[in-house]
Amino acid sequence: MATKAAQKRSSGTKKSASRKSSSKKASARKSSSSSRKSTGAKKTSARKRTGEKKSSSSPKYSPSAGKNVEREMHEMKQGKLKSGRSGKKVTSRKQAIAIGLSEARRAGKKVPAKKK
Repeated sequence: MATKAAQKRSSGTKKSASRKSSSKKASARKSSSSSRKSTGAKKTSARKRTGEKKSSSSPKYSPSAGKNVEREMHEMKQGKLKSGRSGKKVTSRKQAIAIGLSEARRAGKKVPAKKK
C-alpha cells in the first residue's frame, strides 16, 4: 500500500507541472488571439464591400416558362412524358427540363438562347 500512495503523490506532482505549462500556453494563446482580432476586422470590412450584390435588370426566365417546365416535370413523374421523334419515355430530370424550355421557346416566351 505504501507504494500506491507514493505513486499517487508522484503523479500529483506531474499534474501540477503539466498545469503550469498549460497555463503558459493559454496566456500565449490569448496574446496571439488578440493580434488576430485586429487583422480579422480589416478582412470583414473588405468582404462587406465586395459582397454587395448587383441587382439585375430583369429575370432570365418568364414565369410562364417556369410553368411549362413544371408541367413537363409533372408529366415525367407520372410516366407520360415522351421524347421527340422516338417517342421513348423520358426518365431524366434534366431532359424533362430541356423539353419544357424548348416548348417555351417555341411559344415565344422569355427564355435564354440554347447553349451550343
